[in-house]
Amino acid sequence: MTPFDSTFQSAHFIKSAEKLSQCPLDQGVEVAFAGRSNAGKSTALNTLTNQKKLARTSKTPGRTQLINCFGLNVEDRRLIDLPGYGFAKVPIAMKKVWQAHMQDYLMNRRSLAGVVLVMDIRHPLKEFDQMMLDWAQSNGMKVHVLLTKSDKLKRGPAKSSMLAVQRVLKNLGVDGSVQTFSSLSGDGVDTLRTKLAEWLVLDNLEEIPVSPNA
Repeated sequence: MTPFDSTFQSAHFIKSAEKLSQCPLDQGVEVAFAGRSNAGKSTALNTLTNQKKLARTSKTPGRTQLINCFGLNVEDRRLIDLPGYGFAKVPIAMKKVWQAHMQDYLMNRRSLAGVVLVMDIRHPLKEFDQMMLDWAQSNGMKVHVLLTKSDKLKRGPAKSSMLAVQRVLKNLGVDGSVQTFSSLSGDGVDTLRTKLAEWLVLDNLEEIPVSPNA
């Protein structure tokens, strides 16, 4: 348990946006979740917030096609679910549109404090992951790598995978951290909440009521 559990459990849907100009007002602080379509990004968000249906999950990878924005019970603090990358069965032209809008968001969103980069612990550092890390290094953006599905590996291989990713971040000069995570076992949930609370500057902030219809 962390002091911020209730804050993350208060997460509620604000809106979906096709592009940056449709996002909520660019004020306050927000953290974005990015990752390949089959890395377990939406499931991780649901586990973080202790809600089964906050972020849309599907057996068909790539269903997150919009920038989905979620609010917390602290004013101007948000979690952002970015479009999944890689496996969506849509035309290449549409994928390019998603990528352009996501790049616009990452480059120009002033309230963005950091990116949680979600990777399947069994298949980390794929092409999209490398692209995101290169971008983060070039733009001085903080990255927290979430190695999901850690329950699929024994402790030794899981630790080896985490150390390998840590070495890559260090070699690239990325301002980043790495952790293991499992929505099934609950591994790493408190660690993630603590990291996000730091980025979202939740200490000593007053919570505000959230409408049940929010």
